[in-house]
Amino acid sequence: MGSGASRNPDTGFHGSDEREEHAGGQLYVSLKMENYKLKGDLIPHVYGSVPLVGSWDSSKALSMERESASMWELSFVVPPNHETLDFKFLLKPKNSNVPHIVEEGPNRLLTRGTLQGDARLALFKLNADQVLEYRVFIKADRVSPFDLAASWRAYQENLQTSTVRGIPDVSISSVPEMNVENVSSASLELDIEHYVVPAPPNSGLVYAANMTETPRSMTRAGVFSNTDGSGSSSHSYKDGGASTDRPVTIKKMEVIVPEPSKAYPPSGMVESKSVGTFSPFQKQDSHRGLFVDRGVGSPTLVKSASATTFTIGPEPNSAAKNSMPAAAGAVAAAAVADQMLGPKEDMHLAIVLVGLPARGKTFTAAKLTRYLRWLGHDTKHFNVGKYRRLKHGANLNADFFRGDNSEGMGARNEVAALAMEDMIAWMQEGGQVGIFDATNSTKERRNMLMKMAEGKCKIIFLETLCNDRQIIERNIRLKIQQSPDYAEEPDFEAGYQDFKTRLDNYEKIYEPVEEGSYIKMIDMVSGHGGQIQVNNISGYLPGRIVFFLVNTHLTPRPILLTRHGESRDNVRGRIGGDPELSDAGELYAKKLANFVEKRLKNERAASIWTSTLQRSILTANPIAGGFPKIQWRALDEINAGIFDGMTYEEIKKNKPEEYDSRKKDKLRYRYPRGESYLDVIQRLEPVIIELERQRAPVVVVSHQAVLRALYAYFADRPLKEIPHIEMPLHTIIEIQMGVTGVQEKRYKLMD
Repeated sequence: MGSGASRNPDTGFHGSDEREEHAGGQLYVSLKMENYKLKGDLIPHVYGSVPLVGSWDSSKALSMERESASMWELSFVVPPNHETLDFKFLLKPKNSNVPHIVEEGPNRLLTRGTLQGDARLALFKLNADQVLEYRVFIKADRVSPFDLAASWRAYQENLQTSTVRGIPDVSISSVPEMNVENVSSASLELDIEHYVVPAPPNSGLVYAANMTETPRSMTRAGVFSNTDGSGSSSHSYKDGGASTDRPVTIKKMEVIVPEPSKAYPPSGMVESKSVGTFSPFQKQDSHRGLFVDRGVGSPTLVKSASATTFTIGPEPNSAAKNSMPAAAGAVAAAAVADQMLGPKEDMHLAIVLVGLPARGKTFTAAKLTRYLRWLGHDTKHFNVGKYRRLKHGANLNADFFRGDNSEGMGARNEVAALAMEDMIAWMQEGGQVGIFDATNSTKERRNMLMKMAEGKCKIIFLETLCNDRQIIERNIRLKIQQSPDYAEEPDFEAGYQDFKTRLDNYEKIYEPVEEGSYIKMIDMVSGHGGQIQVNNISGYLPGRIVFFLVNTHLTPRPILLTRHGESRDNVRGRIGGDPELSDAGELYAKKLANFVEKRLKNERAASIWTSTLQRSILTANPIAGGFPKIQWRALDEINAGIFDGMTYEEIKKNKPEEYDSRKKDKLRYRYPRGESYLDVIQRLEPVIIELERQRAPVVVVSHQAVLRALYAYFADRPLKEIPHIEMPLHTIIEIQMGVTGVQEKRYKLMD
């Protein structure tokens, strides 16, 4: 969470002197009160001025949440240079304003995460003879904008006020808690592993290269027949993205991705609707709280002194006429691509990987393939190593990869040409994007590929460079453990030394990309900053690819997907609507809270994402732990249009032709005045970009159709399967993302 505050042992308060040296970011403030002699049903509350509460009406005071038997807490997010918060504590019952007892003494003033004036206890005069004392604590942590970015545009397009609570941002809950006392503690106690259920087949860890395209040219020629059955299937539909009026070509651009603690917009500023400018944060008097979105949070792309080079500047100049569009706000993904890189092009595109072994090429290729397929672009991943193993076997020692081994070089170029021929043939049959995965470490090899592609497809080189020796060492060890090249090598150390020798052979002849169109990813895999250099890139789809690569990384973290608890309409069999939870749904909400608090107890930067529908919000409401709760309109259930609130039996009876149309093609069927699954996928792209960008765990509490689409992305399921993916109630799907790929684990908390 960035730089923490220091504790003053004499007062119990936390200061923030060192934070004043930094600009921007957000402060995550936690107010706490402690008392071991609680008085009846009187609960600590906070009331005061904008922006914390917005009213000195005691009936609108914010309730503090119980953290332990003696401790109460209220947390919120503010800019570091926020206006002074003027407030007081009071005691009153949870759902009543009588009696209410205001603390003695002057108002408290909070500035930059620090209470002003002399530290003092909170004193409540119960009667003439009895005074209740509370110790007061405050802690303020810097929140990196990579974890909590204020984006006004993202708020307008993805968030809206909920009927459950009037705060469309980080939760400062003013909703009465569910009556947890009605459920026995035994029924809520969770042994996490006890609830594990089998995941679907093929959801385990698979070596990425084995999931690439089957070498069909070698099979046709009788060179070697494939027996592993691992080919990747294609899934497509026509993308309907908008285009701009005229094409734009970027000759050379450099995008620097700073470390999270160093990159954020100026304090008190958020991205405006006008592209490339920032404006002061707009206050919303009708809402209590601050508008917060987990936007991309990258600095604005600013045109440099050179007419052909673009660099990132931490303080954008809103007056610059030729400023590049900001990349802050995940919802702007397609718009950024359109305005930055011109209109969509109807053409065949080859993404040719370049880089030394153990630099994450195959994993990057697999992620990019999965993303483009999910968007509906017909994409296949061609791995040259797979061709080599099929033709020459897997047990080749490091000498085969020497630069002075003419026989080995010839054999490797031969299989590279076979893979390229297969990819071009597939494109001529209708394929759109081919990912060509190999080291391609010399200009001679790359020139061969460009000559083969002339007049048939456009080539963009994607070079991955890594200078972090620890990451390289980790990748080498993973390679020895997972690669088919070492599957029959029982001695790990022998395999390790052979691969190190192979790597030395490649390094001796390696030539960085300087020709053609290219994207260079420099030290991006660590997830702690890096650079992307872009040269001679044009077109809508290449721009989308650049945006995806800017926001992706290999930092391990879990993503937990779950449907809301059972709703009253679930019980009645009705679709859509905005119903409340059933009794079973309320019980699940409590069990989910228990699960999340245990599973993520050491993950302070985790966040909870919900839709704007109350069944989703109510399910997440009991989750404590201080996790920010973010509402996305993009996570709302599929819009059933005129059928909202009906059962499928009623639709079949009243609109049989619509019922039959949906049954024939659930993927493309659009509810009258509503949405199709393809529509849902398009509106979920910003969510996917944001999930890829996150470095901390995320819990997504959403709806069946939405979670089917999200799950299909991570599991790389074909589009046609999405409407039929099983997404049971009261079950948590944990997606583990990291350097080894995507793994899945399921927990069923209730039947």
